[in-house]
Amino acid sequence: MNYVRTGLLLAGLTALFGAVGMMIGGQQGMIIALLFAAAMNVFAYWNSDAMLLRMRSARQVDDKTAPELVAMVRELARNAELPMPKVYVIENPQPNAFATGRNPENAAVAATTGLLKLLDRNEIAGVMAHELAHVKNHDTLTMTITATIAGAISALANFAMFAGMFGGNRSENNNPLGGIGMILIAILAPMAAMIVQMAISRSREYDADRIGAEICRHPLWLASALNKLDKGVHAIPNMDAERNPAMAHMYIANPLSGKGVDSLFSTHPNMANRIARLQVMTQLPQQPKAASASGSGPWARKPKTTSAPRRRNRPWN
Repeated sequence: MNYVRTGLLLAGLTALFGAVGMMIGGQQGMIIALLFAAAMNVFAYWNSDAMLLRMRSARQVDDKTAPELVAMVRELARNAELPMPKVYVIENPQPNAFATGRNPENAAVAATTGLLKLLDRNEIAGVMAHELAHVKNHDTLTMTITATIAGAISALANFAMFAGMFGGNRSENNNPLGGIGMILIAILAPMAAMIVQMAISRSREYDADRIGAEICRHPLWLASALNKLDKGVHAIPNMDAERNPAMAHMYIANPLSGKGVDSLFSTHPNMANRIARLQVMTQLPQQPKAASASGSGPWARKPKTTSAPRRRNRPWN
């Protein structure tokens, strides 16, 4: 049922793109917009993951450049019965992460340097498990296509604003609403696209939290990470996300939440509610834990000793 609902919302987003095209250029504009939307969907299926990672200046890491982080993701992917995804690090001080890819065989997970500095090993494992849950649920393709179409709607709306302000009467032949209508389109179309993004993303985040907690087998690891991320994204703005808000719904925490108005159309459910659901999971009957989750995994906390203090190794070093 969730997939049917998501499919209907994606269809609605495509229809919105066509409607904006019709209001700008009449029937011909609608046809061009729908053809463009179809072409974008094909492009997004094959190329959008690489494009989004490139837009965020993400660098791929491996066993040599980030051995602990890659080993952690490999162990979690094994727990989730998923192929090993590519692992990326993004130079950004805001703590955050996202996953992308058209299917589990072509997936990638990315974390910012801010997240890797803020969280401890167990919390990073909880976040990576959440992102792998998106991969397992095939959310990454849906969210990537949504980001592509929403970004195109914003670009089309900017064109409508320009045409409405400077096109004068020339736009009235194609657009019955005239210049004022163009300006209204420019304002309302991105808001409508954001509402659709919100509807697609919110239920997906709850599911990814639940499945991610099952993958790492410690719901409180993710709950603790979400608590820190909630504070971190409010304290540190993400200028890349501010410049391209269409991708905001892909992150584990809303990267735009540093601005008060963003909460009105937040693409993410309330963080306190997400944390509360994870805390409830700890009160449910526990499933058998894998050896890696019981203390021998690459992200498990190191036992305290009385020896001289050692420098804390980060999983991305």
